[in-house]
Amino acid sequence: MNNLGDLNMYLFEQLERLNEEDVSGETLNNEIERSSAVTKVAGAIIDNARLVLQAEKMKEETAVNKLPNILQG
Repeated sequence: MNNLGDLNMYLFEQLERLNEEDVSGETLNNEIERSSAVTKVAGAIIDNARLVLQAEKMKEETAVNKLPNILQG
């Protein structure tokens, strides 16, 4: 995953795997666990993107010309 578009596509692919009718039992349980892990990581990625966006907005609204490297989009 390189960007939020890729993340969105990956999340929908995961949803499709969960929605497969022929998946059940242990395979389904494994997919549910995988989905839970993916959701947690995706949430962290989204939170990070939100922070970068907030930093960019702050930069535009104030006299700050340069953000720390970690906050640059």
